[in-house]
Amino acid sequence: MTNWPLMRNNIERSDLDAVIEHLQQEDPKLTHGPYVQSFELAWSKWLGVDFSVMVNSGASANDLTMLALHEKTGGGEIIVPPLTWVSDIASVLHAGFIPKFVDINIENLSFDLEKLKTAINKNTRAIFLTHVLGINGVNQDLLDIAQENGILLIEDVCESHGAKWETLKAGSIGFASNFSFYYAHHMTTIEGGMVSTNNPEFYDKVRMMRSHGMVRESKSEVTKSDYKENYPDLNPDFIFAHSAHNMRPTEIGGILGLSQLPRLDHNVELRTKNFKLFLDNLNSAKFHSELLFDGSSNYAFPIIMREPSFVKRDAIEEAFRNHGIEFRRGLSGGGNQVRQPYLAKHGLFYKPEDFPVADHIHFFSWYVGNYPSLEENKILDLCRLLDTTI
Repeated sequence: MTNWPLMRNNIERSDLDAVIEHLQQEDPKLTHGPYVQSFELAWSKWLGVDFSVMVNSGASANDLTMLALHEKTGGGEIIVPPLTWVSDIASVLHAGFIPKFVDINIENLSFDLEKLKTAINKNTRAIFLTHVLGINGVNQDLLDIAQENGILLIEDVCESHGAKWETLKAGSIGFASNFSFYYAHHMTTIEGGMVSTNNPEFYDKVRMMRSHGMVRESKSEVTKSDYKENYPDLNPDFIFAHSAHNMRPTEIGGILGLSQLPRLDHNVELRTKNFKLFLDNLNSAKFHSELLFDGSSNYAFPIIMREPSFVKRDAIEEAFRNHGIEFRRGLSGGGNQVRQPYLAKHGLFYKPEDFPVADHIHFFSWYVGNYPSLEENKILDLCRLLDTTI
């Protein structure tokens, strides 16, 4: 069971060959161009949405979504989980929203729906849901809550490519969704991300905001014509409609995305098979094994102790180290985000004990790498090691 890294690089020889072939041209285009556009179209078709915008990271996807959402809705509160990656919360703050934390449940690591209902008020602008570690976080009750209150659902699918709710892929369910193509995720463009939506106005706004807010990036001839007429003193090629950023991707990322996407579904099947083997052999008396399996595209094995014990926790971590198993405590983002120091710098202070499920996970959980080439015997050995250690 030794030499179990957290993740293995997804890039294969064929991916590199596709990049090399492009670079060997006499004058290859390197910044975003036709390969990026082709990947955006292929991604939208795979996901089942109308529009996608590739960016330079999943964090940038979060930022762009929240910035564009702020222009659509104005300021207010965004409901967020305490178990998520820092860039989700940071994007809310960067856009001028206030994060409203709601605790999670243990079955799908998504919102506790009863607490979610009580958190909604007249200032709520959106629910920003995280699909954690490949586990689907959406159900009908959550969608009903959002619809009944007229609130937009934003999906963070950065570590859950291919997860599903019923027949819909995660990321095609809400108003907009964000993906990451970091090198260790389900598929990779080394760095990179995607914003996806079915809303044409939102799509157009995100396209402009990806490139400094330039109107020439718009796909709408009406939008370009309106700005040209309303600002006749400006060069039409350099009208900046939004105070935005440069979050453009590279053609290399587009090439890698096109090369990797055809393998994604098969890799999700292998990850799911591994996850089932793990859950079936995990000692449910000591660890939570009731995690939602249906629709999973497992990114990494979530290991959550049932009973809090620092002594047993430390024993497990020592066993991991002794057997060469790389791990991360606290699941996504290192655990309970309300314990992180960056929030106080924004004048935000919370009591961690107000989020008991996330706080239990903060101290008494880990994730261990799952990837398509993982051997079955290692998974079984891991379950035995956990069982015999505590």
